[in-house]
Amino acid sequence: MVEDLPEPARRWLRHAIAPGTPLAAATELTMHGTIRLGTWRRFTATQVLAPPDGYIWAATARFLGLPVVGYDRMSSGTATMRWRLLDMIPVMNAEGPEIARSAAGRLAAEVVLAPTAFRGATWTAGGLPDTAVGLWHIGGDEQRVEVRVGLDGTVRGVLIERWGRPPGAPYGQYPFGSPSTPSEPSAASPSPRRCGQAGGGAPTGRTRASSSAPRSPPPSIIDVRLPGDPGNRTSRIGQEEKAPTPVMSRPTISVWMCSVPS
Repeated sequence: MVEDLPEPARRWLRHAIAPGTPLAAATELTMHGTIRLGTWRRFTATQVLAPPDGYIWAATARFLGLPVVGYDRMSSGTATMRWRLLDMIPVMNAEGPEIARSAAGRLAAEVVLAPTAFRGATWTAGGLPDTAVGLWHIGGDEQRVEVRVGLDGTVRGVLIERWGRPPGAPYGQYPFGSPSTPSEPSAASPSPRRCGQAGGGAPTGRTRASSSAPRSPPPSIIDVRLPGDPGNRTSRIGQEEKAPTPVMSRPTISVWMCSVPS
């Protein structure tokens, strides 16, 4: 099924999807990390991700010790963001065509968290070594996602021009994701491993999950492995591995996420 895909895409998918894994259309994710609510605050969240149809992401954070709960959702070409303090007082409400267009970019980029949905995109070779480009049609827009793949099949970078409005800037297309930077030898031109840059300039590079590894996770390393057997029933972003709940109608994987301030 992946034989006709570009070699980097085949490498990623053969690593991520064990033989015998059902190609589920949706994935359920549990995650924790940091989110910017004035300052960077810890959050926990659950997400159901079904590219290219949509997603719903429900999260809880704290502001001055009080819970802030909310969700982002996209489906049927529309998107909504709702956040409330104490689950009662509105903190943010957003919807409309600009929100939907931005959500479509996020959905396309997050295919790396739902690799069994790869058939929803058209894949071609990227312009750089070890990259593949997925072309999605979501909500009437075309979304082009570049995925950089390591020699071991892990995702080393995801980059998309996503619609949005950064602080102080007008709506437009802006780079979103973890840049494709050479953090390990390329299959095309081997070279010494070195760290790259991701997010807002945090140093990244592969680290080993051991007591001597750096405490900050490398956000450019995304490793999702879906269950074909109990030994592969893990998902990893950065350093952490978690055992998910049993697989039911869709795979459930646990994710460590870290947002890096710009």
